[in-house]
Amino acid sequence: MWRVGIDVGGTFTDLFAWDEQDNRQISSKVLTTKPDRSLGVMNALKKAGIEARDVSHLMHGTTTATNALITRDYPEVAMVTTNGFRDTIEIGRQHRAELYNPYQTKPRPIIKRRYRYTLDERIDVNGEVVRPLDLQAARNIATKIRIHDIQSVAVAFINSYVSSRHEDEMRDIILKENPDIYCITSSDTRALFREHGRFVTAAIRAATMPVMEQYFGHLEASLESAGFQGRLMILKSSGGITGVGYAKHHPEELIESGPAGGVAYAAYLNEVKGDCPNIIHTDVGGTSFDVSIVENGKGLVTRDHEIEWEVPVIVPMLDIHSVGAGGGSIGWVDDGNSLRVGPQSAGSSPGPASYGLGGTEPTITDANLLLGRIEPSLGGKMMLDVSAAEAAVSKVGERVGLSTIEAADGMVRIGCENMAQAVKKVITGRGRDPRDFILASFGGAGAMHAFLIAESINVPTIIVPAAAGVASAFGATAMDLRHDLEVFYFSAVVDADAALMNELYEKLESDALALLEADGVVEADVSVTRTAQMRYVGQSYEVETPVPEGVLDEHDLKELSQRFHQCHKQEFGVSSDDFEPSIVVLGLAAVGKTKRPPAVMVAASGNDAKKGVRDVYFDRQWHESTIYDGHALGPQSEVVGPCIVEFEHACAVIPPYGVGTVDDYGNMIIELNKVAKKGEAI
Repeated sequence: MWRVGIDVGGTFTDLFAWDEQDNRQISSKVLTTKPDRSLGVMNALKKAGIEARDVSHLMHGTTTATNALITRDYPEVAMVTTNGFRDTIEIGRQHRAELYNPYQTKPRPIIKRRYRYTLDERIDVNGEVVRPLDLQAARNIATKIRIHDIQSVAVAFINSYVSSRHEDEMRDIILKENPDIYCITSSDTRALFREHGRFVTAAIRAATMPVMEQYFGHLEASLESAGFQGRLMILKSSGGITGVGYAKHHPEELIESGPAGGVAYAAYLNEVKGDCPNIIHTDVGGTSFDVSIVENGKGLVTRDHEIEWEVPVIVPMLDIHSVGAGGGSIGWVDDGNSLRVGPQSAGSSPGPASYGLGGTEPTITDANLLLGRIEPSLGGKMMLDVSAAEAAVSKVGERVGLSTIEAADGMVRIGCENMAQAVKKVITGRGRDPRDFILASFGGAGAMHAFLIAESINVPTIIVPAAAGVASAFGATAMDLRHDLEVFYFSAVVDADAALMNELYEKLESDALALLEADGVVEADVSVTRTAQMRYVGQSYEVETPVPEGVLDEHDLKELSQRFHQCHKQEFGVSSDDFEPSIVVLGLAAVGKTKRPPAVMVAASGNDAKKGVRDVYFDRQWHESTIYDGHALGPQSEVVGPCIVEFEHACAVIPPYGVGTVDDYGNMIIELNKVAKKGEAI
């Protein structure tokens, strides 16, 4: 039986699978099918030659929820909130996306203002009722929801993180009048303080739940009709997988579903190789560029992720930063006559001009084709139209006074610098030194641009994994089942009640074990990690801090304070003895172990690795470059730049000052500055 990982991206749908009987591995890549992305999933299985009935586990990463949010493409949704808080999701936290731009405009709110209803009620910060729920007003709102044919409602009251009483009452009233709609509460979504984040996250669940129910239902039906009887698992933003039943009702946990697979692959590399604990994970697809940090074999987690400016989602998720930069990113000229690239993308339809599918705008793919970095037949997969690429790129070149080749080179460099800036933002924001990391290049277009990104961020070593072109799909098969639960608990550490904390952790663990059991995990395969969101008294935001194991006592609380000081210093470079540490949220991650793809050691194929030579453009001049078949290179094989190493779903571009070496598992390790720029040995 096959264990299959599938990642549906904006341009391509990727598949990686391995056979549980003989450890055979296979991959495939097809164009993403819009608007019905489930069709692309079935196409990927068909291209790989895998029958659905032979699949035991299908791990699926999807950006469907994210796409629906960004485009605001979902059924009408309403919100019911406390008087005076109607505009909380729109006012936000008064952050500015661009400090000195007076003309910036916020994204459209998740829920239209005319469908945001208020009523009189109030629960205080201790969970006590100050003003009871206005039942008549509640019934009137329920009637309005029915009249306006609203399909989904979020109920979000002030202070409901300490008591859900009023939210539960309001939900029951709405469902009595509207029994067939989706109605969720903020306390059930994430019972945490800070109204803006909690309200928006509740709105996100309400808006996307109908979308994901429909998508997963369609996908399940397609798989079932093809004979699938295995488990359908969905990638979560936190870096784990869960059953499709849970995913349908928790779409806010799927925002970074696809990119999370790439982070899992980076962690897998550390697990297998053991010599790369700190990795900058980068993934260049057709539409977007994703970057994150994997430290000591684990992806860093955040609770302050924004889908868009002032649109936060407060669930634990991998700290992945995405920008609109990829193989399909469009080159254009702004009003100041400057060459720009992205964030607009040609996507899979019509795609780059060279695809011959109707696209006329110049893209990064077209530029790389003209620079000699892409073979026109793509290894026999499809024939690219060089003349169409020339025509498209020459248009922007003429506008800025550059030749076609200069424009193509400029487009690639600008696109890579956009990617590098995203990397710098993540690295500096986390207080890390890039020199302590290696750059892992994933995605179909990743290895083509890795050397320019690495140069910009001053990282000399690049790793191009054997399955780089389908990295997120591979990572999906290497992910464990995971659930992250949290509970609000506010106290200075010196005043903390250890007994109460033990009770809260025990409840969290019990709930997490029940969720994992529903996914078929036995308790013996479960590991639990406890954390606390902590800050100095008077601070506004928290730092995640590991909590000692076992039953907590006063000694453990002192140890917790010391751990917080250390974490704060690592994150911000400073700690303080003048302010008391305080606890804000208790958290728990429960992980159920799953099977991993086997680490397959490669051997030389016996075929000639040299496929030929062609001119490739580097450093504003043409270089005769050797073209290699990456799959024919055996362990310890070395290639010296300038050269191109072609794999099934990716190609590595090595500049004149780089050297690539294949390790025992087929990964390409590229060292920059090994050869002088004129070709002399250093």
